[in-house]
Amino acid sequence: MLPAENSFGLFFLANYDKRNYVVRNIFMRAFFRKILPEPVLRAYAAVKRFIRKKILHSAPEAERVEFDCDTVYKGHFGVTYRGIPCLKCPFDYVHYQMILDALKPDLVIEIGTNIGGGALYLADLMNIIGRGTVHTIDIADRADKLLRDHPRIKLFTRGWEKYDVRNAAGFRKVLVIEDSSHTYENTLGTLRKFGPLVTPGSYFIVEDGIINEQDREEDYQGGPLRAIREYLAADDSYVVDRAYCDWFGKNATANVNGYLKKVK
Repeated sequence: MLPAENSFGLFFLANYDKRNYVVRNIFMRAFFRKILPEPVLRAYAAVKRFIRKKILHSAPEAERVEFDCDTVYKGHFGVTYRGIPCLKCPFDYVHYQMILDALKPDLVIEIGTNIGGGALYLADLMNIIGRGTVHTIDIADRADKLLRDHPRIKLFTRGWEKYDVRNAAGFRKVLVIEDSSHTYENTLGTLRKFGPLVTPGSYFIVEDGIINEQDREEDYQGGPLRAIREYLAADDSYVVDRAYCDWFGKNATANVNGYLKKVK
């Protein structure tokens, strides 16, 4: 009779046959997702990763893959575009170019310029597409010279509350990206002001709902997710587009539940 811990180890090794691991894993995931709550599934996944890394020594230390929301969050502060800070999750970089290519909007309103890497990225994508203008809004004028010289970018530096919505008149396809202070009150205010400007089939993208996952929502009075919940409860013209939210995994984005598609 083997000790219990050795029996468990041999059982795990026996079930780690690489020839049928993938097929078995698919069926087991589907089975467990039906009978177990999400917190238990996460705990199970964490234990499995620990066993694979620490007990089985499946890979040398230098070859192990270890990242999570916190590591991505820390890394995004160093992200640049053409040398200009662009504080975005790398997953969302991919989503934005896909959305712009699919929609080909005439106008993108970005709320929250900062130094301007995000606006420059959007404008350069529009150059490739061959159409479109970016209205980027902030409460201060900190934009890099590359933005000032870009023919597709217009800077507005008096804050979103003083942006005249008549500036958006005459555009056939309008998309809005909210990336300002991330407080509940501010986010809800931008949704109410700019939500009606978005054209059907386009998006209002609310950034950085990930702060809830980082237990920081109290610092932002509930943050973007609280604002999204309240706004969607009062306005049925938008739905959360799960395709973009869940593209790389369940809400594997900084914009948790933040890809709001206007459906009517």
